[in-house]
Amino acid sequence: MPGILSFDHLKTQVSEGTTDTVLVCAVDMQGRLIGKRFHAANFISHSYAETHCCNYLLATDLEMATPDGYASTSWEKGYGDYVMRPDLSTIRPVPWLEGTAMVMCDVLDHHTHAPVPHAPRAVLQKQIARLEAMGFTAKMATELEFFLFEKSFDDIRKSGFRDLAPISGYNEDYHIFQTTKEEGVMRPVRNHLFAAGIPVENTKGEAEAGQEELNIRYAAALDCADHHTIAKHAIKEIAWQQGHAASFLPKWDAGKVGSSSHVHQSLWQDGTPLFYDKGADLGMSDLMKHYMAGLIAFAPEYVFFLAPYVNSYKRFSKGTFAPTKTVWSVDNRTAGFRLCGDGTKGVRVECRIGGSDLNPYLAQAAMLAAGIKGIEDQMVLAAPTKGDVYEDAKAADIPQTLRAATDTLRGSQMLRAAMGDDVVDHYTRCAEWEQEEFDRAVTDWEIARGFERA
Repeated sequence: MPGILSFDHLKTQVSEGTTDTVLVCAVDMQGRLIGKRFHAANFISHSYAETHCCNYLLATDLEMATPDGYASTSWEKGYGDYVMRPDLSTIRPVPWLEGTAMVMCDVLDHHTHAPVPHAPRAVLQKQIARLEAMGFTAKMATELEFFLFEKSFDDIRKSGFRDLAPISGYNEDYHIFQTTKEEGVMRPVRNHLFAAGIPVENTKGEAEAGQEELNIRYAAALDCADHHTIAKHAIKEIAWQQGHAASFLPKWDAGKVGSSSHVHQSLWQDGTPLFYDKGADLGMSDLMKHYMAGLIAFAPEYVFFLAPYVNSYKRFSKGTFAPTKTVWSVDNRTAGFRLCGDGTKGVRVECRIGGSDLNPYLAQAAMLAAGIKGIEDQMVLAAPTKGDVYEDAKAADIPQTLRAATDTLRGSQMLRAAMGDDVVDHYTRCAEWEQEEFDRAVTDWEIARGFERA
């Protein structure tokens, strides 16, 4: 793939002086890049094998606070080290930063060098291995939606996150003229990511003022998650370089639509798409039907991995293209699961529940686990729902709050069997902490509503 560097190629670039910095990156619980900036000469001589990081990095919140209640690490245990082992197959240039390359890392136990089970990359790798043992590979694609704002991150923060102004003044869905005005950010995003080995397809305006979408070509599941994470990081950095802010907060304004991250998925074997059956209704193979039956049946149990914050649930709203029901339909954007490409070799299922704040490794892993269970149990797929799914009183609801999603996660026997009790307990504590922090907060809404009139 264009952009991907071999280790030998990196050595050549370092010796020629064209690369002097290597970003050695892991992924935290929130789906962000964490790690170190290495002098490239040190990296190719020593640190290409491994480096270390504090194990609190996989037990913090968005603010880097250190909540109690995690079994993996704590103040009592002293917050020791993890090993970050570079995956040398992921070396790539970072064209938007001068003289810089990047490598993704797996996170290992310091003493045993075994994978840390709750590390997001490891959570996904476990489900990929389960699929491979069944003879299947997963191909996935995520859509990244986000908002661009007139001002920079620093200016917005200093203003107390008030009077936010999107970069455009009107709904720019598929709008060529308005998106031309935003090419100062979006053209570098496309070109730099493509040069970094991310198979970018296109960008477009989305269904709100200042809202953008980046589409990346489908890939093997782990590559898809890497692409998503690097792209999200790059969008923020490139927007910052141009004096703008890019936000992946799912619902930043009550009166505007939210930002999603739809996930497309299918199973393959030796280059053949296994979801396609030419002679079947809608081209859906029995394997696809079993997979989708599991995907839908267990959706309430894994919704936390698609919507991990209190704000995530503000997005689920009738008439906004964000789903409220866990049913499927044929090419219908009001359903939680949409069948795309029916009757063709490209037939696939799109999960529309996830928000722009999801961690792609955890989201993909949870959905694969549900699909695998559907295949193992030969689960039966219900008939598709038709019409306006928002108005379907018989369709099951998506959990409407983080508290409800935490309860279904905690009690999920499917996820406990697929991921392990330790992983489910770890992320249940993550969800609990997020709710506890919100419950302690006093919001602007409460003050404005009750300051005088209560």
